Amino acid sequence: MKKTADTQTSKYQPANILAKLKKSSFFKNIIIVMSGSAVAQVLGFALTPIISRLFSPSEFGIFGSFNAVATIIAAGVTLEYSSAILLPKEKEIAINLLALSVSCTLAVGLLCLMFSLIVPATVNGLMQTRGAWPLALLVLATLVAGVNSTCQCWAIRAKAFKHTSASQVIRSIASGGLRIGAGYLKRGAAGLIISNILANALASINLVRVLLPDLLALRGRVRWGLMKRLAKDYGDFPMYSASQNVINALSTGLPVLLLTRYYGISVAGAYAFGVSAIQVPMSFVLTALKQVLFQKACEIEHQGGRLGSLYVRTTAGLFAMALLPSLILLIWAPQLFTWVFGSKWHMAGELTRSLVLWYVFVFCNLPATLFARIIRIQGFVFLYNLALLAARTLALVLGGLYFSAPQTVTLFSLVGAVMNAFLIYHVGRAVLKKEGSVDIENTPDFMNE
Repeated sequence: MKKTADTQTSKYQPANILAKLKKSSFFKNIIIVMSGSAVAQVLGFALTPIISRLFSPSEFGIFGSFNAVATIIAAGVTLEYSSAILLPKEKEIAINLLALSVSCTLAVGLLCLMFSLIVPATVNGLMQTRGAWPLALLVLATLVAGVNSTCQCWAIRAKAFKHTSASQVIRSIASGGLRIGAGYLKRGAAGLIISNILANALASINLVRVLLPDLLALRGRVRWGLMKRLAKDYGDFPMYSASQNVINALSTGLPVLLLTRYYGISVAGAYAFGVSAIQVPMSFVLTALKQVLFQKACEIEHQGGRLGSLYVRTTAGLFAMALLPSLILLIWAPQLFTWVFGSKWHMAGELTRSLVLWYVFVFCNLPATLFARIIRIQGFVFLYNLALLAARTLALVLGGLYFSAPQTVTLFSLVGAVMNAFLIYHVGRAVLKKEGSVDIENTPDFMNE
């Protein structure tokens, strides 16, 4: 018994953990993607103090409003058939899902164009823009987002993590460089919008290189009849996952749109800038982890393995990582924003401090959102997202009527934190229930794989 206990204890010694990590393909893939993410985020953050001094909060407010609308559309542009690409074992099925994803992108892009032509004033009103150019850019942003999502999922399926990592670097360099150029040329909000679209397009071109060989080899196996059957077989993705994504994007975009209504475009711009800044360190970890974790979890599921240990370990690790940065922002966010980005962004720091609690749980809910798809409980998540949207909307409206901007954002943050904590708990419970009781000590360790 003593020997067994000693063996269990030594299993968790730092030296043994490091040895496991060095041999783990899962960990190596995370490092590959994270290295690209690190370069991208460092470059992006290094250029942000320059960019913040070239644009005003009002210009960031217009960009934020455009981006909120574009993100809502992009959330459902592939009807989530892009995510389904990772699930089938057979490449023939996957390539037909890819064709289905691209077809959905073109269809949604066409609908966006028609809507912009029929009611241009309504679309411009939502985005706080004027003229025909924002409408054309909205359609272009929709198409680029769909192609990027589809190509990225194929690259993840192919375990081409070096290419997904390189795409992040390309996007960051292009976005930062183009924004600085647009700022010096005084292009205002239009320059921010165009820079973002072009950066995503360049990142997508790099991912197409991964897809192209498979597409040329398998193009003869793409069949309309099979695509129709797959659209039905994977019907829970558009019904639940895509609608969940749209609802989530709507929930995320609502603050910019409603803060504009109640407090003006400058406050909305401060909020949008603060969210953009806080997402930089989050994206460093989550972009890498999302790709590798989804691929690894799907692989375990294909092999009939158990997901409970992976879910618990990953979620707990994310909470541990979030603790120190969250405390720093809670105490010093306004001072940090003023010092790094300039005095006109002090309000952005105040609003960012109000958002910290929510973003802790957003940071930690990645395993919940991914595993919910894998164990196919999209129905529950759909209802959850509807409730989340209603609660967030109520918080913003009540805050707009009765509170100051920081107080409204704090209320919004508290609602998001509570709801995300519930999601993490419920999905974890569902994963463990599906597998029966899980003994983490005796579950095969994913670090060994």
